[in-house]
Amino acid sequence: MDLRLLASFLAVVEEGHFARAAARLFLSPPAVTQHVRRLESDLGTRLLHRNPVSPTPAGERLAGHARTLLAAANAALDDVAGAAQAPPSAERPLRVGIMGHGSAELTPASVNAFRRARPHVPVELRQLDFTEHVSALVEDRVDVAFVRPTPADERITADAMTTEQRIVAVPESSPLADARDTGALLADVADLPFFTVPGHTPRTFTDYLYFDCAARRRSPHVALTPQEVLTGVVTGRAAGSGLKSFARYYAWPGAVFVPVLDAPHESSYLAVRARDRNPEVQIFRALARALAREMGPRISA
Repeated sequence: MDLRLLASFLAVVEEGHFARAAARLFLSPPAVTQHVRRLESDLGTRLLHRNPVSPTPAGERLAGHARTLLAAANAALDDVAGAAQAPPSAERPLRVGIMGHGSAELTPASVNAFRRARPHVPVELRQLDFTEHVSALVEDRVDVAFVRPTPADERITADAMTTEQRIVAVPESSPLADARDTGALLADVADLPFFTVPGHTPRTFTDYLYFDCAARRRSPHVALTPQEVLTGVVTGRAAGSGLKSFARYYAWPGAVFVPVLDAPHESSYLAVRARDRNPEVQIFRALARALAREMGPRISA
């Protein structure tokens, strides 16, 4: 897939206008139009309504993939450039992946504890989207990862950090918003329009998001990050789910968080490669586990 075509298409989606997209990309409007037409021809479907400019259902789905692919391409370029510029004697950084808000307060506590213990080791923080639940570790893009739920992959081992009540995120106009204090049941949330994730998202993660498929409906709104989830929630296009601490970290105006009383509690995890013998990984893991024993019960409560 030609990344130039994807970049032009995504710019039109985000700007809502061909000319503004062209100006953003330093291209001519006819060039951007031609890129979108080629992409539509390659995929065999219309991606944009023209007047006014807005994505079709297929275009909205592609926009989520385009963001991921372009971000991955940029990350690859940055990684190669960084490797070329780094001095030969540079200490290898510890790369910490964080999905959403990670393990709440345990995430910054673990990172700061490692920095104090190993001040000579650089630490790089990398945000993970919902599809990178396993792949970021397996593909050696991060060394440790704060994720949820535990990856079901023999190449990965994980330690529970927090165990929390489940919540759903709904717009304040939703009838379910009145249950923010009293809570709701799985039967009450079953027909909410939960956001869609790409097909290559790990099954364990989708089971977690959709309460093991107790949540039946899917919105056409595709989300890869908590910010995209909340955008869909506050605009009334989708509902989301998460751990209780999600509400502390993503308190957006217009979004209401409702406890799901009969849903099993779920945990956040620190995941590492099962056979990784990097001593820095082992030190980080040991510090995080110690902090989880100390802080985890307070966070969970």
